[in-house]
Amino acid sequence: MRRAGKRQPIVADLRLEIARPLAVVAFGGNALLRPEDHGTVEQQLRRAEDCAGWLVEFVRRGFDLVVVHGNGPQVGQVLIQMEEAATKVPPGTLDFAVAQTEGSMGYLLELALRNRLEAERMHLEVAALLTLVVVDADDPGFREPSKPVGPFFSRYRAEVLERELGWRMLEDSGRGWRKVVASPLPLEILGVGPVRDLLGRGNLVIAGGGGGVPVVRRPDGTVAGVEAVIDKDRTSALLSRELKADLFIILTGVPRVMKNYGKKNQEELPVLGLSEAKRLLARGQFPPGSMGPKIEAAIDFVAATGRRVLITDIEHLSAALEGESGTLIVTDQVAREAARAG
Repeated sequence: MRRAGKRQPIVADLRLEIARPLAVVAFGGNALLRPEDHGTVEQQLRRAEDCAGWLVEFVRRGFDLVVVHGNGPQVGQVLIQMEEAATKVPPGTLDFAVAQTEGSMGYLLELALRNRLEAERMHLEVAALLTLVVVDADDPGFREPSKPVGPFFSRYRAEVLERELGWRMLEDSGRGWRKVVASPLPLEILGVGPVRDLLGRGNLVIAGGGGGVPVVRRPDGTVAGVEAVIDKDRTSALLSRELKADLFIILTGVPRVMKNYGKKNQEELPVLGLSEAKRLLARGQFPPGSMGPKIEAAIDFVAATGRRVLITDIEHLSAALEGESGTLIVTDQVAREAARAG
């Protein structure tokens, strides 16, 4: 396995150009609700407080900050609540569940960040915004829904839900039947202007949670929610481009992206040029259900802006910001320069 030597901090050159570079940080909903957790509000708040500790690290380093969180486990909780209460309260739609969790998770993160900033005498305001994201009503994902969401059901209950609610149900890995929904590409983030305004006033912003609430445009120009979920990394990449972020960070479950992951010849990739990232993606090195969407989002951002994406895990974030861990997705020119520098 190739090991990289110590590198220069990846933000050093940015600080020479602008007073306060902008970082967009995306992380999954399991940061607040892990598989081993019971999922109580108190437990999720403690997880949010842990997140606040490392998010404030960006403020210490002189960044303006936008936070984008996932919400997969939390949406699953809401769908279970809907199912259990279906005889008493009419079930809501999936876009409604996304909006609910964007609000509740935004609340927990804002609470934790405000308290951490106050404890460290950093006088910043924090704003959590409900974010609508426009998708194409004709996106191929709507014709062939494939994204599993929510709880597992018996075959009998799945058939009832298909018949009575029109849900599409598929068997998932021998564990039961789950609802599958579309995961369309994000086209436009509504409310980017207010995010810019808040950043311009020195505020820390939480936006695009769960990939945002999916909506489509009607012929008359109005918008309407749709049954779908949007990949939060793709929304984060789009938001990063709209905001002209200097650094886009995707936090995942491994310290570095690997080639041949899980095999005897697996190899760490400390720096990955754009062309090589595309080549490895096309060869199936990054599976669709795990690293694939993150690499795709990184490619989109680097190709559109020429700037950098950092992929790492929470435990190695500080080291990654110092160039000692993580994977940087960069332009081919930057990758060549890094290779020459050793």
